[in-house]
Amino acid sequence: MTISKTLINSFVISTARAAFGASQFKGKNDKIAADKAAVDEMRKHLNTINMRGVVVIGEGELDKAPMLYINEKLGTNKGEELDIAVDPLEGTNFTAKNLPNALSVIAVAKKNCLLKAPDMYMEKIAIGSSLPNNLIDLDHSVEKNVRLLAEAKNTSPENLTACVLERPRHNHIVESLRSLNVKINFISDGDVSGVISVAYPQSKIDIYIGIGGGPEGVLAAAALKCLGCQMQTRLKFYGNDEKERVKKMGIKDLKFKYDINDMIKDDVIFCATGVTDGDLVKGVKDFGDYFESETFVLHGSSKTNKIFKNKMKK
Repeated sequence: MTISKTLINSFVISTARAAFGASQFKGKNDKIAADKAAVDEMRKHLNTINMRGVVVIGEGELDKAPMLYINEKLGTNKGEELDIAVDPLEGTNFTAKNLPNALSVIAVAKKNCLLKAPDMYMEKIAIGSSLPNNLIDLDHSVEKNVRLLAEAKNTSPENLTACVLERPRHNHIVESLRSLNVKINFISDGDVSGVISVAYPQSKIDIYIGIGGGPEGVLAAAALKCLGCQMQTRLKFYGNDEKERVKKMGIKDLKFKYDINDMIKDDVIFCATGVTDGDLVKGVKDFGDYFESETFVLHGSSKTNKIFKNKMKK
């Protein structure tokens, strides 16, 4: 079930507007205000699009409003039925401190084509394209995954670089990587861009590994699907209440390992607009009456893979 290429521009505008909203709070040390501004701008534009959209990846439930919440209906209630995954501001801390790589992100597919992952933690491992299928596995040790990847790339572990979110929960991963002399690129935030980095040779990232947000995992999977990469994920539970919430969402196998095609079942549009300058795109530039932005756009069926530059009135 392909999603029409004609919708791309509408979703580019949605992330560009959200990025602009957040950009008004760059360096102001107020991540909550930045996030709210991004949400408000994104919601406002999404509701102008001729679609029957439903948020399947969002920021919590209805009581978490004004966030774009799971099961929220968007659009004019005319046109295609679409699943929507959103992260209006990926990198709230980056924005608050005016650091690189803050993004506004959206992924869109036909109804029932995106994994309805709850707002909770997720184990993730990802590698780039042109590698043997099913090369990596979350049930392998870190050492085994690294050695398999090195062998597939006809190199040795010390020539590989891993991207890891810098958190105490990843200390055991870091120890394993260091035991193999794998180079580590630590990131402090920005899970989506971290995962996507495996797709691009210029990033020099060979593998992403660790535990991050579930919503961000599905968004990253949307990009990697378009780019022919590999990713495997599994929900990570920190309490029985999370397990009960997942069961209510219809997920029966709590230990299931999702690959990209489990998370993104068909064609998808992915858009990421820069709030601050970053590795993928440049950030919002404010010129008084208007602003300029850059959006990284992927679309599977049309093979779209480009940077859209936009100039918009405020």
